Amino acid sequence: MSGLSREVVKWLQSLDLTWQIKTPKWDLTNGYLIAEIFSWYYPQEITMHSFNNGTSLDSKLGNWSVLKSFIKRHKLEITEEYIEGTIHCKEGAAPLLAERIYEILTNRQVRRLPSDYETDFTDRAYQEKLPMHARSTASQSVKNNLRITELMADTSSILGQQKATEIISKHVEHRRQERLEDPRRFNIKPTLGERSTRIPAPPPKEYTELSEPVRSAKKTPTQNKSGSATRTPTVQFKEIQVRQLGQST
Repeated sequence: MSGLSREVVKWLQSLDLTWQIKTPKWDLTNGYLIAEIFSWYYPQEITMHSFNNGTSLDSKLGNWSVLKSFIKRHKLEITEEYIEGTIHCKEGAAPLLAERIYEILTNRQVRRLPSDYETDFTDRAYQEKLPMHARSTASQSVKNNLRITELMADTSSILGQQKATEIISKHVEHRRQERLEDPRRFNIKPTLGERSTRIPAPPPKEYTELSEPVRSAKKTPTQNKSGSATRTPTVQFKEIQVRQLGQST
């Protein structure tokens, strides 16, 4: 059972389900086994004849519609992202959903290892393991992370465009990060500003206690004998005699 912890696997095996969960991504997508798990703890509310063990989109949506109303009625803290990711076979969604149901029904905590990647239900972790030349392009990334069932379940073209735009934006951001981490591979040359030497800024002048009295002494006006303050003239004037024509001196 890839992606599931050991304690969750032992718990699922103890429930004696209809078939063994080998690949949670595909085995839990239609909601039939999820309903069977809940039926062990809520036998009066979850009856298996209300669920269809099919693989079509209509079967999935019908089963999960009943499960969503049950989860809402009992106020179980299961996020909508886990459910939608499991319906559309997103990477990592089904194991997280199974672990969350285990924590709710058994009142125990699952020990998880810290992950280097955020939980966004994409194939980024798989792409990071591939060499540079084998990684997905922007169009392939949309194909891998946007399921056809998402477009069939919601016929709004605007919502589909928003999901595709978000996937492309993440792909461009990851490529930009790769260029920063390995510039030699992408033949990125430093710009003129990066190659130019930077002259450090001069250090700020230190403030001393002696500079303030001197500065204040220069600004202090002089005082005359009467005690009134007078300001020394700084501009001097000189009288010039002008001789005009037609006038005797």
